[in-house]
Amino acid sequence: MQDLDFTGKVALVTGAASGIGRGAALAFAARGACVVLADIATEAGQAVVDEIVAAGGQAVFVRTDVASAANVEAAVATAVARYGRLDCAFNNAGVEEEHHRLADSDEALYDRMMAINVKGVWLCMKHEIAQMLRQGGGTIVNTASVAGLVGAPKHAIYAASKHAVVGLTKSAAIEYGKKGIRVNSVCPGVIRTAMLERALEREPGWEAALVGLHPIGRLGQVGDVVSAVLWLCSDASAFVTGHQLAVDGAMTVV
Repeated sequence: MQDLDFTGKVALVTGAASGIGRGAALAFAARGACVVLADIATEAGQAVVDEIVAAGGQAVFVRTDVASAANVEAAVATAVARYGRLDCAFNNAGVEEEHHRLADSDEALYDRMMAINVKGVWLCMKHEIAQMLRQGGGTIVNTASVAGLVGAPKHAIYAASKHAVVGLTKSAAIEYGKKGIRVNSVCPGVIRTAMLERALEREPGWEAALVGLHPIGRLGQVGDVVSAVLWLCSDASAFVTGHQLAVDGAMTVV
């Protein structure tokens, strides 16, 4: 589809060293975008850059802790210094480390999850929007979750952080729509990533239960989410903003 051609565009992807972020970085590059990959995992992130360059694409890695304002500002500045602008931003970096009830949660976990999942997205949007205002527009997609749409037992803090991402997305869409900046989020169900595969190796009986949560009858693939992200960043979705796109195999319908 011509609308998914990103030739001449510049895309920033956070959490780009693995999983959905890696998939998105590769997909943007394959469709012609110059890609800035941001992650705390330097070796893995640079490996993705090398893969893109080997395939004939353009990419650069910036070690980025999204909870650090200086790091985020540097990532956006790198996009502008290296490629001249910032057209698309996929704010994907996040953590999920919670398997107990709310009253059993601890403060350190809360602080870490909010710093990365909420402050990180806010900082990214803050600096991305500032650049997009200077150049006259752009598109932003944030990774929320089905846990940003419904409750999540034994993941209360995670759910709170992803509900916050939804709130940031909706508010920014209203504030900057007339400035040519569209802001949406993707809300994935359970997606097969390397991290999930490792968890399933430890708990082999868990997979059937997870599949059972999705009426479509399977777990999501990285490509399922990446396709949604690219569409939301493309001109094909030009009249879509402030939307939370559930990529969940109908998990939130039942």
